[in-house]
Amino acid sequence: MVKTAKFANLEIPVPGFGAMGMSTAFGPSDDDESLKTLKHALDIGCTFWDSAVVYGAGHNESLLGRFFAAHPGSRERVFVASKCGFECMGGGGFGTVTNKPSHIAEYIEGTRERLGSYPDLYYLHRIDEGTPLEESIPALDRLWREGKTKYIGLSECSAATLRKADSIAHIDAVQIEYSPWETGHERNGLIATAKELGVAIVAFSPLGRGLLTGKFNSTDDFAKEGDLRTVLPRLSPENLPHNLKLVRAVEALAAKKGCTPGQLSLAWVVAQGAIPIPGTRKEARLDENFGARDVDLTPEEVAEINRVIGEQELRGERYHEPMMKLVGK
Repeated sequence: MVKTAKFANLEIPVPGFGAMGMSTAFGPSDDDESLKTLKHALDIGCTFWDSAVVYGAGHNESLLGRFFAAHPGSRERVFVASKCGFECMGGGGFGTVTNKPSHIAEYIEGTRERLGSYPDLYYLHRIDEGTPLEESIPALDRLWREGKTKYIGLSECSAATLRKADSIAHIDAVQIEYSPWETGHERNGLIATAKELGVAIVAFSPLGRGLLTGKFNSTDDFAKEGDLRTVLPRLSPENLPHNLKLVRAVEALAAKKGCTPGQLSLAWVVAQGAIPIPGTRKEARLDENFGARDVDLTPEEVAEINRVIGEQELRGERYHEPMMKLVGK
């Protein structure tokens, strides 16, 4: 597998690192353990990090800021992406989406305060249909013009939204869920549009919410409190047994290749031209994920993985109903 990927005018190490799970979504976390894992990521050269204001209502950005403050010179070695677009500070809820220019201008200042610096890349986390792109995109672009971010992006948007937004100001990155577990954007035109426009594709949940690691075999394996997977239809007790057929198939291909199923999945994402940002709180799992850069897939192996994916039709939506209403706008 290639060890770097093109992002705008940069070559960045792949895979990158998604920090969300250090603050929310996958059960209780320990800040001390997370900080050790961030140090290990820096030490091994995994330096494309992803955060968001909504991850723990500022906790995730603050955690990264604590790390940078404790390790002088580390911020200059790390590319940091973050996101606004949810009213999540001061009592707002996770599901309240806004792209108002005032929100964008206010939230990046909070991001700067928590991180200790402005982010390298700032996304709109979700698209607010009540705010015209003619208002939100110039506000996002203004951050770049003012030197408050080097790149701008959109997350979980539609192909039409990406195209229109890019016609207003160049969009540097689009963040999507993408893995052998989730390939819907290959069919809805978003990936093709991003490649046409020269927009980098950043893939979150490239391990299928952890399922593609092969470590989860039933809903009993999920954390009982604070684990997003307990409410995802695709991972319900009714759907998971069927959907694990894909995991078993990926495991078989990985055994044949001599790597872990997670590494095979990450190498496949990179082979599709995307930058995967798997997340973990543990150093050992970080080593496994970053080890995917040593997995070289031949065109024939990529085709075989594609065939396996095509043969397994997953059951259930990737989000529960309230969140599904927020994606693909």
